[in-house]
Amino acid sequence: MTLAITKTTGTAVPAVVGADLRVPLVTGERVTYANLDHAASAPCLQEVRDAVDELLPWYASVHRGAGFASQVSTRVYEQARDRVRKFIGAHSSDAVVFTRNTTDALNLLARSVPKGTAVVLFDSEHHAALLPWRGPNVQRIPAPTSSGAAVVALDRALAAAPVGPRLVIVTGASNVTGELWPVAELAKVARRHGARIALDAAQLAPHRPVNARELGVDYVAFSGHKIYAPFGAGVLVGRADWLQQAQPYLVGGGATSKVTDHGDRLGVAWSAVPERHEAGSPNVVGVHALAAACEILSRHWEQTVAHEQELLTRLREGLRTIPGFRELSILTDADKVGVVSFTIPGFDAGFLAAALSAEYGIGVRDGAFCAHVIVGRLVKQNGSHEDRAVRASIGLGTTAEHVDRLVAALRTLVTEGPKWTYTQRDGRWVPEDDSRTLPPFLA
Repeated sequence: MTLAITKTTGTAVPAVVGADLRVPLVTGERVTYANLDHAASAPCLQEVRDAVDELLPWYASVHRGAGFASQVSTRVYEQARDRVRKFIGAHSSDAVVFTRNTTDALNLLARSVPKGTAVVLFDSEHHAALLPWRGPNVQRIPAPTSSGAAVVALDRALAAAPVGPRLVIVTGASNVTGELWPVAELAKVARRHGARIALDAAQLAPHRPVNARELGVDYVAFSGHKIYAPFGAGVLVGRADWLQQAQPYLVGGGATSKVTDHGDRLGVAWSAVPERHEAGSPNVVGVHALAAACEILSRHWEQTVAHEQELLTRLREGLRTIPGFRELSILTDADKVGVVSFTIPGFDAGFLAAALSAEYGIGVRDGAFCAHVIVGRLVKQNGSHEDRAVRASIGLGTTAEHVDRLVAALRTLVTEGPKWTYTQRDGRWVPEDDSRTLPPFLA
């Protein structure tokens, strides 16, 4: 077991790969990288890397070989379903379908709902949850300003929804603001109206325990790269009936139980769920990594939450001392995971991100975070004419020094200006005369 003792809380939390990574600055120095972009992709846990290394000698085809290594890989892949099911507290009868990521999982669900299903969601959703749902039966609710308002708005929307199958889509934690949504309360409303509910847990699963049965949700989607397993796997877990009745998400080997030649056509008998929606050779390494991350996080929730909450308090208190700092917020009464998005009037978000990286070795995200509708609205509410913000997000790889460095760097940029000259190129701010070199493996 690989743990790191944090100076902030003195708590042992799972260690990440790259904690000692040093990056070049435009000034010629090198500093330890301050990764404050966990919300986009979290670093790999050292224990996840170890689990992958343990599997690699046995890596072989899944479901397609009689060789011993193939049998081992197949067992690893199938056992991962139970490990993921346990992680999110799913029912034993729930299907576990492995996908590429959360976006892939929610698109699979969108392809599987019965024809005519009324879909209800808030327009503050991330694109992965917002865009797969099209057509006249889709109702987008304007973003509420409180948890209670969200419950009332969903109740009204479902009361007005067409008769027939209904599905609610909701995020667990906003990838823009980090705010926790009242999932259990929304699920009760959905149940009362005979609707199913799907939880986008991409931003929730790395920060808080998720229990589908306790929350009352029917489907859960999340990604490995968000939970410290960046090996290209995601998952959709939930009730099997709609998935079983739907046409395969992709067609090909694995999705078929039998193909017969009838001359002018092919006869196809499709596999049952979950294989029905997992055509092609599966990503057994990614799935194993995802399952390993699930188990590691499950062992360390108390330490993880304490570590992140203390750093989040430190981050927000520090940022509030920056002249002009304005935090984005949707649900003003909600608790938060480690995500803070903000604007500073007079300073372009892209410029701030570029200068933080080039001069201070700090990684943050700038833009609209694949949530253009809500970010544009919140930024304008903050008095800006832009449609972009800066996002700082923390996780298991974050230290108090990273937080303090960000706050100090922003204060210097805002009050004294940059040390370097920057220009816009292809829509992005970049430092002029940038002599930083890429690592040797990219040469």
